[in-house]
Amino acid sequence: MQALWERYRDQFPVTERLVYLNHAAVTPLCRPAAEAMQSLAQDALDFGSEHYQKWLDTYEALRVAAARLINATPREIAIVKNTSEGIATIAAGLKWKPGDIVVAFQEEFPANFYPWKRLEERGVEVRWLSIFDDLDCIDRACAGARMLAVSFVQYLSGYRVDLEKIGEICARRGCFFLVDAIQGLGAFPIDVRAAHIDALAADGHKWLLGPEGCGILYVRKECKDEIEPVEFGWTNVAKYYDYSSRDMTLRTDAGRYECGTLNTIGCYGLRASIEFLLGVGIDNAAPAIQALGDRIHEGVTALGFETLGRRSPESGAGIVSFRKPGIEAHAIVRKLKDAGIVTAPRQGWVRAAPHFYIAPEEIDRMLAELKSL
Repeated sequence: MQALWERYRDQFPVTERLVYLNHAAVTPLCRPAAEAMQSLAQDALDFGSEHYQKWLDTYEALRVAAARLINATPREIAIVKNTSEGIATIAAGLKWKPGDIVVAFQEEFPANFYPWKRLEERGVEVRWLSIFDDLDCIDRACAGARMLAVSFVQYLSGYRVDLEKIGEICARRGCFFLVDAIQGLGAFPIDVRAAHIDALAADGHKWLLGPEGCGILYVRKECKDEIEPVEFGWTNVAKYYDYSSRDMTLRTDAGRYECGTLNTIGCYGLRASIEFLLGVGIDNAAPAIQALGDRIHEGVTALGFETLGRRSPESGAGIVSFRKPGIEAHAIVRKLKDAGIVTAPRQGWVRAAPHFYIAPEEIDRMLAELKSL
């Protein structure tokens, strides 16, 4: 039987040119996403908005695909510009009062850090933990807390949290559970029901293999009335299709968080990429990505590089960050780039992030380049 990467290799023309190990930054498009956007661009070139109904159908199909991916319903999915907008929608939409408590993590990407720092200025207490703190510590911090916000996978260390165990804590403590999923969605399974997740945000341009500027926001249907739309335009309301209406009653679904015209070409691409991944099967992609990450981790360790964070079968993901004392990360990244291998410098570390279609031999090619350092 063919390996997973061999079966889908032809869907990634980037492999003809590069060893692309930078999916934690901006992914190459998969072929279905590129072709879907090309078809919309050609249609708009030839016909303008004559086929607008197809655009509407695509918006709905994107919601359906995203809901399948995380075990939600389409009515719980809003289409947003990016992860930051999704997180900000929740952070700004809840009615905070002095004395409220948020549990957050010091190692987070700024999109899941700055909103909580701003709340501190309004008298909200933020209990700052380390992502490596154990579940008992998280449980104690959630006592009396209104929200816990965490990334599924950390952007630098690649540490993958156990969403179901944290979700159990949040559910038991009555704590709103917000997940920044951008570094894990598309690579590892997420079940928002099993994990008691109240809201989740992710963009399409990393592990979802889609375009920039188009993402999803999940809001559990029981929570939508707690979160006011902060950006308010013509499509937040139930009768948005009636331009003469002045009825400001909100849409009954997560569409209430969509403010105005959507990124149509992005929706075409993201729908196609999610449907492609559903066809591959996240349960199939996850062990392949984990194995590639393990191969990098073991390989660079054997070469004397330092790695960041903790990696285990339970906590490993597609991201591995490493460095070598005395050699700048930028220099290592440049050396790899000269050899046609794409990684990224991040805060003094070299970050590698392979997706399932990368061949194990390509990891070995990177390790061979590193061996000479």
